[in-house]
Amino acid sequence: MTLKEKTIQAADFVSSKIGATPEIGIILGTGLGSLADRIENAVVISYSEIPNFPDSTVKFHAGKLICGTLCGKSVMVMQGRFHYYEGYPMRDFTMPVRMMHYLGARTLLVSNAAGGIRENLVPGTLALITDHINLMGMNPLIGPFEDFLGTRFPDMSDPYTKELRDLAHRIARELEINLVDNIYAAISGPSFETPAEIRMLQNLGADSVGMSVVPEALVARQLGMRILGITAITDQALPDSMAELTHEEVSRVAKEITPKFNALVERIIESL
Repeated sequence: MTLKEKTIQAADFVSSKIGATPEIGIILGTGLGSLADRIENAVVISYSEIPNFPDSTVKFHAGKLICGTLCGKSVMVMQGRFHYYEGYPMRDFTMPVRMMHYLGARTLLVSNAAGGIRENLVPGTLALITDHINLMGMNPLIGPFEDFLGTRFPDMSDPYTKELRDLAHRIARELEINLVDNIYAAISGPSFETPAEIRMLQNLGADSVGMSVVPEALVARQLGMRILGITAITDQALPDSMAELTHEEVSRVAKEITPKFNALVERIIESL
């Protein structure tokens, strides 16, 4: 089955369950899933029900697609995402972004938890992704091409839409939320980084590091979608003072950031 066929099959199933065309797609990262609880007239579909969707195998990812209304906008929310380190081909686990676009979404809000590798990116900080460095060793756009997939060679001069970044900063100021610009480095995982790897990432110009976002952003760019990326900084990794880190700790801090994350995202959606 081709990627186009997989996408349309998944979209047809989801479309049969929901009553509205989604305007905005949202992907919620580790510990940030509670935003989905605020959706009105919600239709909840387990990933396991949707044709061609992978299984979400990571703890703290609910594995549900939730469709409904948030702040007056029709949204489609992934409560939990898929990762390269789970063993799925990138073309498969980014297919949900293509499904969102096929069903009508033209804006993608993607969120994640990540480690700050600069002094100013302390745990509890919300960071706006201005650019990224793909160190995952793979690109989801590799493979057979057809026009359905978008443009063959997507422009990446503005990967995270400046108009949306400006809006996010304006709303953060109104809410008195400290929103810090950052360049995000994506690695494959699932191991966390060594001190030497953190030094390398700093030298490359990265401000934070994580194991997601970039594959989804690349697919959204190929489709011509507007993209906003918001990172919850859940730990700080500085080469000379590295502390032991667990996934449970990452999730715990992300949950603590959730109230201001939710407030920021809701106001952004309301303003779109």
